[in-house]
Amino acid sequence: MAKNVLLDNVTYKDLKIIQARGSQLGDAIGYSVIVPWEFRQVAASYPIFFRKTNNNQFEAVALFGFAPDENLFADAQGWGENYIPLSVERIPFAIGYTQDAQSGQRQPMIHVDIEHPRVSFSEGESVFLAQGGNSPYLEQINSILAELINGVTVCQRFTDILQAEDLLEPLVLKIALDNGQQLELRGFYTINEMVLRDLGAEQLARLHSQNFLELIYMSVASLANIKKLIDKKNKSLQV
Repeated sequence: MAKNVLLDNVTYKDLKIIQARGSQLGDAIGYSVIVPWEFRQVAASYPIFFRKTNNNQFEAVALFGFAPDENLFADAQGWGENYIPLSVERIPFAIGYTQDAQSGQRQPMIHVDIEHPRVSFSEGESVFLAQGGNSPYLEQINSILAELINGVTVCQRFTDILQAEDLLEPLVLKIALDNGQQLELRGFYTINEMVLRDLGAEQLARLHSQNFLELIYMSVASLANIKKLIDKKNKSLQV
C-alpha cells in the first residue's frame, strides 16, 4: 500500500531516489497506463490494450505480464527494455490535489510514496539541491507528471471516440505454455479490426484529423508483442 505524502524541501531535503530497476524495486507490475504520445515507443516493445476504469471509462495500458504482479521485462538485474512508460518512470512520485483556501480551486501538488523501495536518504539521485531548490532530476519528474496529466485528457477523448465508433471489443486470450500450463487473459479490450475495416471515409477522416487513426494502427501492430510475452513466460518457467 502506497503512503503518499506531500513533497517539500524541508522535511525531505535529503530525499534520494534509487535509479536501478528491478522486481525487488517495485517493478513487479502487470501493466501500466500509457498516454497517446508514447504509443509509438510502447508499441515497439509491449502489447497495447485498453482497460475499463472504476468510473466506466477506458484507459490505454502497456502489458508486461499475465498476472497483476508479473512483469516479464523486469527481474533482479533490471528492466529488459529500453523504453519504460512514463507512468512507471514517475514512480514513486504522483500528483495529489489540495484545496486553495482563497480560490477554492484544486491545486496539483507533487506527492511521494515515502515507503516505496526506491526511496532512500543515503543513496540514489538527489531530489533537492543542497540549497533547497529542485534538482534536475525533480525537474524531469515535473515534466513527466505534466505530460501524464495532459495525456490522460487526450486519451479520454481518444477512447470516447473508440467507444462511439464501436471500435473496442473485450479480449479473451487463451495461451498454452510449453510445460502444458494453460493461461487465460481477461479484463482488457482491443481494437475491433472488423469494425475498423468497415469504417467509412467520413469516419476515417474524423479519426485522422484528431491524430487518432495512427494510434489505432499502432495499437493493432503492438499485438505482435504478445508472442514476445509468451516467449518470456516460457523462458521464465525453465529457470
